Amino acid sequence: MNNKICVVYSHHKLGDLIWQLPYISAISQHHHCKVDIIVRSKTQAKNILKDTSYINDIFYNDFRKSLFYWIEVIKIFFLLKKNKYSHVYFLDKINRPAIAAFFAQIPNRVGLGIDSQKKWLTNKNFLSKEDKIFLDYSDQSKKFLEINGISINNIIPNFEIHNETLDNIHLKILSPRQHNICLGVDSFETYKIWKEENFARLIDMLYEEKIGKNFFLISDPSRQQYSQKILSLCKNGICQDYSYLDLMGVIKIIKNSAIFIGNNSGPLNLSAALGVKSFGLIAADSSDELKNSNIISITPVDYDKNKFSRDKIVRDRANMDKLTVERVFSFIKNYPND
Repeated sequence: MNNKICVVYSHHKLGDLIWQLPYISAISQHHHCKVDIIVRSKTQAKNILKDTSYINDIFYNDFRKSLFYWIEVIKIFFLLKKNKYSHVYFLDKINRPAIAAFFAQIPNRVGLGIDSQKKWLTNKNFLSKEDKIFLDYSDQSKKFLEINGISINNIIPNFEIHNETLDNIHLKILSPRQHNICLGVDSFETYKIWKEENFARLIDMLYEEKIGKNFFLISDPSRQQYSQKILSLCKNGICQDYSYLDLMGVIKIIKNSAIFIGNNSGPLNLSAALGVKSFGLIAADSSDELKNSNIISITPVDYDKNKFSRDKIVRDRANMDKLTVERVFSFIKNYPND
């Protein structure tokens, strides 16, 4: 019987899914076949991962809780049963997909095994409660695969989107890529957002130093107030607000930029995974979360990453004030060219 593999990941943030790509790839390599994935529709995975070589098919499920708990189990049950998977991997700790796989009689149900999830699994090596507390999501998946005998050749997230795919995005960027800098100016978690005044001053300094000529502002359309304020503070003509774009439009903007600068959010992870030189503004959370990536962290002078470990979350935007415009500008200006 040929293996048919499915990987389930329930977190809703795009950045979290990007962090899991090396482990989805490792599972594919281990079984010598492409894999299907089940993820939330909010990730827009069907668009951004359509050209990914190790993914066969992508299914959406919203993983709702409360009154919808058993409805979700039944939906996933029928999906797994219909596709007759030999293996289903669970890259987070929720129970619903594992329960569905149990009743669908999937022969190999392999998951983290944190808390009660282990009751529904067939693997015997699980993560501990300490791993749940002290390891970030990327390191949890890394340890989970390693203790279950799956080698990981590369832990750095990356993926490819073909030019033909982006050609369908009707967005003209006339300036050469080397002149463009993209800035991710918002975050789903507001305590990670650098002040709009800081972004505006940084843009002016980068322009005057001729590090960039065109500056593209991106944010979620629901948080367009951040990019609009920055636009009002910058010199006329050097900034363009692209916060109205959908995710594929954002990807086209990022891929047509030489540098990305942004808060610790989905677009920063996306940019680094697309191979763009990406600077992350980190002052309100732990830089350790980015260690398994190509993201270049810029932190305050007196930054102490241990203050922001997973068991000591400090949700205070005031921490971002400690990262000065001068420090960010100097870091980018003096960073070695490729």
